[in-house]
Amino acid sequence: MSMQDTTADMLTRIRNSLKAKQKEVIVHYSRLNFALAELLVKEGYLMHARETVGSNKKYLTIILKYFRGEQAIETLQKISKSSCRVYTSAKDMPRVYRGLGIAVISTSSGLMTDREARSRNLGGEIICQVV
Repeated sequence: MSMQDTTADMLTRIRNSLKAKQKEVIVHYSRLNFALAELLVKEGYLMHARETVGSNKKYLTIILKYFRGEQAIETLQKISKSSCRVYTSAKDMPRVYRGLGIAVISTSSGLMTDREARSRNLGGEIICQVV
């Protein structure tokens, strides 16, 4: 059985692992998943993300982040789905919890946060929201 949306699967695995208080989660590797994980590491929502190879397949190992026993990610929601893509322009870019969270935007210059896309005057597909 092939997986249709590996990004949605990755976000679900992260949410479930955080609720179970696990230290790390292993997901299927794709360039989009790796770029998304690296962006979440850069923004301080995850500890570390690295590519691992096992039995001729690439995987992405993500080290989850906790602060004083609480998970660093409160909500992690996929916005643009394979059945309904959501696009936005730079001037209509959403603000997540009045700037306390981030929206991850896929632009022509790669993945970036809503703040960075707004400052560069770029629009694109809204991948997910993180608080």
